Formats: sequence, C-alpha cells, structure tokens
Amino acid sequence: MNKFYIILLIVFYYANVYSQQAYFVDGYHGGIYGHYPVKWKTQFIVDKLVMHPDWRICMEIEPETWDTVRVQTPEAYVRFKEMATSDQVEFTNPTYAQPYCYNISGESIIRQFQYGIAKINKHFPGVDFVTYSVEEPCFTSCLPQILKQFGFKYAILKCPNTCWGGYTAAHGGELVNWIGPDGTSILTVPRYACEKLEPGSTWQTTAWRNSDAYLKDCRNAGIKHPVGMCFQDAGWKNGPWLGSGRDTQNNSIYMRWRDYIENISIGKTDDNWYFSQEDIHVNLMWGSQVLQKIAQEVRTSENRILMAEKMSVMAYLENQYICRQADVDEAWRTLMLAQHHDSWIVPYNRLNRKGTWADQIKRWTDSTNHIADGIIEASMQSFHKKSIRQNKASQQYIRVFNTLGVGRKEIVSVLLPMESERSDLSIYDWKGKNIDCFVENEGKGIRLFFEAEVPPFGYSTYCIKKKGAVKKEASEGRRFVSEGNKVSKQEYVLENDMYKIAFDLSKGGTIKSLIAKKEGNKEFAGKMEKYALGELRGFFYEEGKFRSSIETPAKLTVVRNNVYEQKVKIEGKIASHPFTQIITLDKGTRRIDFDLTVDWKHNVGIGEYKEERWRDNRRAYCDDRFKLSVLFPTDLHAPRIYKNAPFDVCESKLTDTFFGTWDQIKHNIILHWVDLAEQEGDYALALLSDHTTSYSYGEDYPLGLTAQYSGGGLWGPDYKITHPLRMKYAIIPHRGKWDKASIAADSDCWNEPLLHACYSAAKPESKSFIDLQNTGYQVSALQMKDGKILLRLFNSEGDERLQKVMIDMPLSGVEEVDLNGLHIERKKIKTHAGKSEMMISMPRFGIKTFLLSLT
Repeated sequence: MNKFYIILLIVFYYANVYSQQAYFVDGYHGGIYGHYPVKWKTQFIVDKLVMHPDWRICMEIEPETWDTVRVQTPEAYVRFKEMATSDQVEFTNPTYAQPYCYNISGESIIRQFQYGIAKINKHFPGVDFVTYSVEEPCFTSCLPQILKQFGFKYAILKCPNTCWGGYTAAHGGELVNWIGPDGTSILTVPRYACEKLEPGSTWQTTAWRNSDAYLKDCRNAGIKHPVGMCFQDAGWKNGPWLGSGRDTQNNSIYMRWRDYIENISIGKTDDNWYFSQEDIHVNLMWGSQVLQKIAQEVRTSENRILMAEKMSVMAYLENQYICRQADVDEAWRTLMLAQHHDSWIVPYNRLNRKGTWADQIKRWTDSTNHIADGIIEASMQSFHKKSIRQNKASQQYIRVFNTLGVGRKEIVSVLLPMESERSDLSIYDWKGKNIDCFVENEGKGIRLFFEAEVPPFGYSTYCIKKKGAVKKEASEGRRFVSEGNKVSKQEYVLENDMYKIAFDLSKGGTIKSLIAKKEGNKEFAGKMEKYALGELRGFFYEEGKFRSSIETPAKLTVVRNNVYEQKVKIEGKIASHPFTQIITLDKGTRRIDFDLTVDWKHNVGIGEYKEERWRDNRRAYCDDRFKLSVLFPTDLHAPRIYKNAPFDVCESKLTDTFFGTWDQIKHNIILHWVDLAEQEGDYALALLSDHTTSYSYGEDYPLGLTAQYSGGGLWGPDYKITHPLRMKYAIIPHRGKWDKASIAADSDCWNEPLLHACYSAAKPESKSFIDLQNTGYQVSALQMKDGKILLRLFNSEGDERLQKVMIDMPLSGVEEVDLNGLHIERKKIKTHAGKSEMMISMPRFGIKTFLLSLT
C-alpha cells in the first residue's frame, strides 16, 4: 500500500513540475548605427507579427532609426506605427544610443533617456515606457532612481545573448526588488541565481533559448514561472526566436515583459537586492589605445557641454543672452552617439563608408566640442558687450567664472599680449583690494598668475593696472637639474605650501617621498620593495618579462618655479621607449596633477601573453597587472577602495581585482576617481582619471591605473599601438574617507575648471547666482528650458537633513518635477534682500529637478 502511494506521489510530482508553463521574451536590438537593414527590416517585422498573432516582441531600437525608416520605407513605417501601440509590441530601451551606462556620467544617462523618449514619442505618440530591458550589459547601480523618475515600473537584469562585454551577478529567483544607492526600489526580473553562464560560450547565459536544462534548473530553484529572453540582432532574418506553433521550443509562450510581470509572475517579492556597482561584471579593452582615446574624447565632451549649458544660463541672467536650443540639442545628439555601446566594444568595426566607430566618434565629439566652445565663448563675450555699453574702456579686466555650486579659491593663469611685457602689473579684486600676482614671459606674451576667489555658480572680476615701465622679474623658466648618466644618486625635491616631493632620478624619476604638509606631515609614499610611486610597469610579452621605468635613470627639467605654480618635467624610458611626465603643484591646491606621454618607437606587445586564440575562456587583456600601469604604493594601513559611479559611490568588497577569464570578471572600473582609504586610520589617497578605464589592486599589490594594453582582443582585432600614449591623472593625499574629504567636489573642480575672459571694460563685481553652501550637493545640470531655468541637484556627499540652497535671481516660483518634467510639488521659497532661500532634503545619492520661474 505504501509503495502504491509513493508511486502516485512521484507521478504527481513530475506531472506537476513538467506541466509548469515556460515563458519567453523575444525582440530586436540595434538600429541605424547598430545593424538595422532599413530596406527590408521594418516590413519584415510587420509581416512576421501578422503571420504569428501569438508572437510578442520587445523593441530595443535606436530611436534615430525611425527617421530613416520613415523616409526610405514609408509604407512599412506607417504599418508598424499602427502596430507600435498594440499588445504585440513593447519598447523597452528608449535611450538615444543604447549606452552601457556604467562608463558615462549620470547626467549623460538622463539625457540619453530624455532625448530618446522624445524621439520615439515623436514617431509613435501612444507608446509608453514601462519596462527597462536591454540585450547588452547596459546597466549601472543608479538606474532604479532614474527609471522610476521617467515613469518605468519594472526592470530586467538579464542580457542572455550578448554578454561579450559582461553580465550582471546571478542572484535571487523569479523577482527581486532592485534597490538603488539612494534607496529607490524597482521590481525586477534578475539573472536568476540558477541562470548559469552557458558552457562553452563566451557571450551567453543559459536563458537564451529556454533549454530543458535551464528550465529544470529554474524549477529546482523554486521558480514557478521561468522566463528566458533573447533580443535578436536587428540584422538577423529571424522571426519568432524559438519557433512557432507546435514547434516552439518547450512550448514556451511569447510574452512582453510588462505582461509577464503583471499577469504571469508572482507579482511581488520580499527579496530586496541592494545591488552594488560591483554586481555589474563588465570588461572591455581597457588600456587599448583606441578605447582610451574614445573614453577621453567622450569625457571631454561631457564636461564641455555641461559647462556650456551652465554658462549660457549665467549669461542669460546677466545679459539676456540666449543660445539656440537646436545647437544644444545637436551637441548632445553627437555626444550621445559617441556613447553608443558598440563604439566601446567594437571600435574597429566599420560604421559607414567614412570609417570605423573610432573614426566617427572623433567627428561626433569634435562637433559637440565645437558647439559647446562656441556657446561658452559667446556667453563670456556677452558680459563684455554689456560692459562696453555701460563703461568706458580704460583698464584691462579679467572675469573668472565658476560653473560649480560651491565657492572656489584657485590659482588662475592668464596669457596676456606682449604689450604688457615691460609694465609692472598690479591686480585688484572687485573691492579694489590689491592682491598678489606673478608675471613671467611666455612666447609672444606674458603669463599672469594670481589666486582667484570665485563664489558658487557665479563670477569674480579683477582689474589689471600698469604701474610703469619697469620689467617684472620673471621666473627662471626652463633649466636642467640633471641629465645623461650623472643621475645614479641624484634626487630632486619639489616643494610648495602643500607638499614636499622627492624624486629619485636614478630610478626613472619615481617618487621616493611624498609628504603632505597640511595633513600632519604624513608620508604617503609606500615602502614596498617591488614597486615605486609613479612607476610605469608592464609585461612586454615579446620579451617575456616585466619592464619598468625604474630601470633607466631620468632627467628632470624645471618648467615653472614660482610661488603660485611649481611644474617639473621628467624624461625617462620604459623598455627603450621614451616617456615624459609633467607634474604640477598649485598653491593651496590638494590635487597633484600628472600629464603622461609615452612616445612609442613602434608597436610592442603588452599584456599577460600574446592573444592568438581564446582557450578555456582565457583572455590576455583581463589581468591588469600585466598591462602597462602607473603604480601608487602608499604608506596606508589596511586600506579599502571606494570608487565613484554614475550617481553613486561604491565601497569595494573585492579582495583583489585580478581575473583572467570571461566567466570570472570582477568590477575594476574607474569612472572619475577611486579612493584608497584606511579603515581604522585616518589617511587616504584619491586617484583621478581623465577617462573611464580600469584600475588594479590587491594584497601585496599597489593601486595601479591602467595605461596601455597592446595585443589581440574582443572580436579578433589586434589592438595595436599606433600613436603616443597621452593621458592625464591626478592624486589627492588626504584625511578621512571620500565624503568627509569632499573628493567628489575636487573631481568636479578638475573636470570643470574655472573659466576666464579678458575685457577692456567691466564692472568690478563678484556675484553668485546659486549657492549650495555646505549641503554636499552638486549641480548635475543647469539649463534654459522653455523660458525657465532647469536646475538638477545630486546629493553626492550630504545626508538626508533639510538643507538650505540660496538662489540670487528674480523668482516668481519653484516647482519640483520628475525627469519627464511632470509636476511633483511647488516649493516654498523665502525672499530676503533680493535673494531666495529654498529648503531641500533628499537621501545620499538622490537627484532632484527644479524648474525656476523668473519674474
């Protein structure tokens, strides 16, 4: 009897398990820049949807694609437009150019959504955006907040069929609550804990075809409604990915994501996943010259367009200057296209008849910079035109502009025409106070140095006066301290009010001692036997050994030596290839700037080994210890890494960053900065990079900044050295962790330097339009919007308490809006002596957007 019941139970169990329905989300990925054959694709999609009424698709198509489709295949366009709002279609990624997200700024991500949504809605007015889903690893930790503010309800963390560039960590079951760094939660289908990387593959997870093995793993994990996914390349001639009718793989039912979550899945969960940036396991060709150049070009354009928008607001408030919105839109358009994920993962692929992705990115970012620089110049000149109308040109003035929301006191150097050379110059601030300055000859002019004090988001004006025809004594200019072979025991000390740095010229000009005077005379240079601070080190696989800059003596040249700026040039060699490093100290500035050039004689192989074929998922370009790196051994006790990400800062939980295979990727990305901070002590060292790249760190291995890889890589190309390596970076020795030390603010100052313009007439004044005071907030964006001023703030270093923001402009009201521009609440403002005061609170890493109405 008992045996009979056991048999019945077994039969019931297996009947129940294998009767569970499987689901699948199909769709298309790509666009006009990423494989969309315009002549036939849209009609193909329409025909297949008609042919298979039970088929459902999600569309991840670059929004600009529809401009071309409408022109080249108008009948198919009209037919698809009728189907775009049907229950067969869902648009899941409206970003303008499908960026990876983790490698660009938070503000860039917002603009990608804003411009993309506007473009899609222009073509398909009834389309709404409910679920964020992508086929590439286009994820970053702050997305829950951004998605929710755009009206999204759900997110998907799967990317099963295109994981070349990486994948998310496996976690959880049917649904999770993805919690962002600010605390925002969004209901999410994760890459299940049981969703393995596909055996023998280097780009897939097991969810890509709803295989028997995958569904069995899901059921064993207790997932009641298992779902797979594949967004097909838009260039493929496939209809339903798993077949159709009775031939559908495992009788899977095609679903849109919104329908699956709302009508099929368990619908809610108690599994709160506090998703870290390190849960994004991504890896690109970090250190390759082509990717390094792309990342630098994108970073430069990101900085310039944001500064241009801010300067245009300042010029509008003062001078009623208005820049063309069409110009701003075009500048963002070309920048967004340069942020396309394909440009970062396949830069050598031909994009069009004009060349490769890398070629086109140079053209796109040049266009962005040209427009942005034009707006900045016009904005600054609008102040001059106003001054000329109001004042007689009797003196020379310098106006210094600050695009950040915090006050700054920094060294400014201005190149003046040669007619000033033989005059003893004095400089006066807006109060008429004479302030110290220094003058030296430079080329066809003279360079004036002084310490400028500029209020938050505003400007300060300085007047230059000539005392008489007495030549000011200049600095020594360029002089050689050591050269040739006479450097075996030589040392040079660079010193200002902030630091005392000793360079060991016998070991390639590396830093032997770094004493921070303002930090209790702390010695920051580490005493590791194998490594030196500032050392260039990498594995030259054609030689079969590591090579280092310490192998060859260096010579040092003093480029500038005055009380305001100390600058030296170190010239050495790495494996017979000459390098130059410019190190700059500014008075009162914590940041130490480095400008590195390696003038390669020819292509050399640098990496773990020569990549000829992939074997067992091994990759020569993964382990950054073998790439050419700049090393920073420090005298810090048991430090831990903190690294910034878009609208986030991540405390690293990794014991090291080392991996060598596709299936063992560790997050080792530096966006703007990383901070190496003692956990029990009080000291730290921040490292800033001029581009998104990778860093290395581990037990008995110092912090390293990736500088160069050369060899085989993704999709087969040889990522060669074709030109000199040029990169800038900076270090900030400090006390306290990144937030207490305001490292994010220092990074902003580096990325948005003070601007200045010379005028023949100006009103001597200093003015602040927006003062964030000590809130820990950053101005993420400031722009004109339909006659109003849009102000977006990011809480980068502050807490949740109410904070006071001062606004000095004629306001009639302030409205908080979401990222779609929809009303949230009307803010109360207090006005006193012509200035308005607004109280704001938001969590750490929160963003809020305000529309300021002017009277």
